[in-house]
Amino acid sequence: MEKNESVIDKLFSLGAHFGYAPSRRHPSVAPYIFGSKGGTELFDLERTSVCFTDALEYIKTLAAARKTVLFVGSKAEAREALKRAAERLNQPYVASRWIGGTLTNFSEIKKRLNLLTEQTDQREKGELQKFTKHERLLIDRNITDLEAMFGGLKGMNKLPDALFIVDPRQESGAVAEARQLNIPIVSLLNSDCDKSLITYPIPANDASLQVVAYVLDEVAKTYESNMGAVPTADSLAAAPAVVA
Repeated sequence: MEKNESVIDKLFSLGAHFGYAPSRRHPSVAPYIFGSKGGTELFDLERTSVCFTDALEYIKTLAAARKTVLFVGSKAEAREALKRAAERLNQPYVASRWIGGTLTNFSEIKKRLNLLTEQTDQREKGELQKFTKHERLLIDRNITDLEAMFGGLKGMNKLPDALFIVDPRQESGAVAEARQLNIPIVSLLNSDCDKSLITYPIPANDASLQVVAYVLDEVAKTYESNMGAVPTADSLAAAPAVVA
């Protein structure tokens, strides 16, 4: 109970309770709304903290089995914190525009990733000198373009075991592809998002840099401290069989 209260206090201090105007609320989020003030709906942080705890228990199961988590969040409030958390865990991430087919057409994406790795290695080893100046320029441009689109996915050789998404409304493409492939989703979501699409929703203010950073840091710490650990009965119970 004390731990839960400290999480609630922390979330409150960061402004995690602020949602959007009632007119923007998605019906699925209604049970998590405490009330409204000044035209802004307020999340019930007691309920949020329970959801957060459930999400972290699931993260523990992923860490114990050293599963791959793909972090996704392109909004300005999420990019740096998301990239920092993913790199800390050596996990893949998408912190820019979601490229359609990243999951559902992964075989093609993997070819692009292999090309990026191959050309980058060639450049670092000085092997591009055998090409003409014009050809080297084209290869450099290709590396730059591929890095911008897929740089965060380097090293992802198979489909991820789960996704962590900041703002599933904005990342609707990633949500749709993950659901199509029955890949579980953990997500920080605001009052305008459809909670029913998410396996482990964390209803809170996803428009706050501080809130996003705190949630991602807790996820990273939880994964980091449970890598290769023996799962507990509670964490095993938290693992979903299939995404509905």
